[in-house]
Amino acid sequence: MPAIIKQFFYKSHEMTLSDPRFISLNQWLNCYFSDDVTPILISGDASFRRYFRVFAHDTSYIIADSPPALVPIAPFIALSSAYAAAGLTVPKVIASDADQGFMLLSDLGDTQLLSVLTDDNVADYYCRALALLPQVATVVESQDPVSGITQPLPLYDEAFVRRELGIFTEWLLARHLQLELGDEERTLVDESFDLLVKNALAQPKVGMHRDFHSRNLMLKDGGLCVIDFQDAVLGPVTYDAVSLLRDCYIRWPQAMVLELIQQHYQQVLESGHLPEGTSFRQYQSWFDLMGLQRHIKAAGIFARLYYRDNKPAYMADIPLTLAYIVDIARMYPELAPFAAWVESRVIPAFNLPLKQQDKQPGSSR
Repeated sequence: MPAIIKQFFYKSHEMTLSDPRFISLNQWLNCYFSDDVTPILISGDASFRRYFRVFAHDTSYIIADSPPALVPIAPFIALSSAYAAAGLTVPKVIASDADQGFMLLSDLGDTQLLSVLTDDNVADYYCRALALLPQVATVVESQDPVSGITQPLPLYDEAFVRRELGIFTEWLLARHLQLELGDEERTLVDESFDLLVKNALAQPKVGMHRDFHSRNLMLKDGGLCVIDFQDAVLGPVTYDAVSLLRDCYIRWPQAMVLELIQQHYQQVLESGHLPEGTSFRQYQSWFDLMGLQRHIKAAGIFARLYYRDNKPAYMADIPLTLAYIVDIARMYPELAPFAAWVESRVIPAFNLPLKQQDKQPGSSR
């Protein structure tokens, strides 16, 4: 048994013996393989899904367990076909049960791109990753696996953007920090969010992965594979590039990132996904403010994962997202007051020990 599997075996064995979904999953797999197989828990992700690996007939497979009432599998199956048709390497859906929320997938291994990145190789790997985005951009519709009906991807519209920004105020500011905002603060936040919404809506729209970063790119046989694409939408041309280059989980030297931003700018011009004559200055403004919106959303999601989903590990990623927010917002005069507010009000509150946070006005912990 490979070492990376062993570390999960005993824990997953204890977790799943009395787990009704695991029992159903075993029954489904044993019917498929006509033999007893042993699913071994390898991970969960930032949603309600979890993943197992099984070995059968000298081949390894990945099993996705996705509660259908919470995360239906139809979008994943539809996008898997669409991404593969666009020439991207993605998990192949070998078998599925939509009613139970189970999928048997091809195994792309365990090597996330993030795990191999160094100062010496990151530029090369990120160039290769950016080179996948023209293919991602062409995926603007998907075919429902049951009905066969082709539908356009959901639109990343104003309501969508505002819903994402609202996660920051609801889960980080209100739930975790329990900050009571005054009228001036609320106006500042609202006006800053209005600018970010306007920026997102102003950009040309392409097929958008929506979570294109180094944890969702796998290395297998020297190639890059794309995973976690089921939330793809039709949205801003800079979104996926900023997800990669200003990753919520790691930060790289600005000089290198700027070179890669320029590479993506040329790439989208040449592919026709950016109108001819669009200046780099305009593109970079779109890029920067798109990244700002994404980091605001991410900081809220990390807090939500802690409180709603009992996944505390993501709280460690909030300081980097807050630092990004301050650094990028202060570059734009219209957002400099928001940067100053996050730096003076939000970051100090986040850095307080929990016992001191409990003493803040309005705390109900």
